[in-house]
Amino acid sequence: MKYFFILITLFTASINAQNLLKFDKRNVQCEDKWIAYQIDNESTYTFGFIYLDSEAGLTLNYEGKFKIDKNGKFNRVESGTKKEIGFMKVRLQPSKNPIAEIPESKFKELNIEKVPNWLKLYKTDENSIQRLYRWGYTYNGWNESEKALTYLEKADKLDPKFKGLQTELAFSYNALGKFEKAELSLKKAIAENPKDCYTHKELAYTYTKLVELKKVIETYENMSNICSDQNFIQETAYNLAYEYFKNKDKVNFKKWKTEAEKWSKSENQYTKNLNQMETELNK
Repeated sequence: MKYFFILITLFTASINAQNLLKFDKRNVQCEDKWIAYQIDNESTYTFGFIYLDSEAGLTLNYEGKFKIDKNGKFNRVESGTKKEIGFMKVRLQPSKNPIAEIPESKFKELNIEKVPNWLKLYKTDENSIQRLYRWGYTYNGWNESEKALTYLEKADKLDPKFKGLQTELAFSYNALGKFEKAELSLKKAIAENPKDCYTHKELAYTYTKLVELKKVIETYENMSNICSDQNFIQETAYNLAYEYFKNKDKVNFKKWKTEAEKWSKSENQYTKNLNQMETELNK
């Protein structure tokens, strides 16, 4: 009976902790947030503050550890006679490991402020177009395009002609399925830099998603004349071939398979996939 009571107590404490901390976030979703990592073997949580450093990228300011008592109170772990305090900075890579955002109602118990005083050192010029663009570019690189837009659209209001901005905006829009907006941004980018191959490649992709294949072909032909990067050209031809494959259009598939293949001297993933598609169509 004694052991049963202990098990019930531990189970109740675990359920209580789960209710207070929801481990449903990824670190890239927690910029400027107090977070906790999963419980360790001693029923202790590691916690800290995540922010974005313009040089180091996503960073954790480690603050220490805490436990949750049976009443749901957050108690910082003591080391000897003093509470453990860290302030160790750890550079983070995007991770799918779940972490929890610490509820604001628990800040006082942990003796932390919603916005740490030291954070202002990393917030200088945060509204400059250079910083907004860099943050947007960084989040796009982490496949967090919705977050990227919060920075890039602010930058767009400051200077829509800032180098690379419209193409980066289009990358976000394409990732989020906002293809009409992507098209507008890419046309602006091309007006500023008509020979940027990456921008043309993105525009071709956008037209593919809009199922405007004639415009994809026009863009491809333009790329064939101005682009030095054959991989972008091959990718565009491949995407066209894939569209015709989906429609079971053997004639046009064969045409664009041939186009895609001529841009590589040896077999690559594009040509391997195309051969598999051809086999499938000929069954």
